[in-house]
Amino acid sequence: MIRKCDKCGVENANTHVKTIINGELKEYDLCSACAHKLGYTNVFADMENDFSNLLGSFFGNVLPARTQSTRCEFCGSTYPEIANTGHVGCANCYQLFADRLNPSIVRIHGNAAHCGKHSKIALQKAQEAGQPQPETKEDKIKQLKSQLDEAIKQQEFEKAAELRDQIKEMEGQK
Repeated sequence: MIRKCDKCGVENANTHVKTIINGELKEYDLCSACAHKLGYTNVFADMENDFSNLLGSFFGNVLPARTQSTRCEFCGSTYPEIANTGHVGCANCYQLFADRLNPSIVRIHGNAAHCGKHSKIALQKAQEAGQPQPETKEDKIKQLKSQLDEAIKQQEFEKAAELRDQIKEMEGQK
């Protein structure tokens, strides 16, 4: 379903914006012009120009053939297409264009390695390989609850209040 821009109501929306302000989620669909006016720009767009300028200074403004012709063998995406749209074609593109994608991924997310939830299969494989298992959120909550019980027994009520708040915050993130 093609949606119209929520700001101008005329053009077709091609940018989806989510904002969370004071815990309230708001979503907007904007056309390119309105998104640009409001300061929502493509994070990958400038990266291609910066890379071209850097290489151009070394190679006399002639880009290497790889930049001009490399296509993902699975989805057919090229790096300039990814830079223009901000959408990575498939998982293989992350490996194929890693040298150019990773700096932006690190800039956006703060890390290029996965540090979120762990799948049950990955945890099982890590356990079978004898690797230490990452502590789950549930494990952390259990640990905090036992610390809370101990703080209450010791009548350390300020510490207990801090632990209670941490538990509530973690339980709210489920």
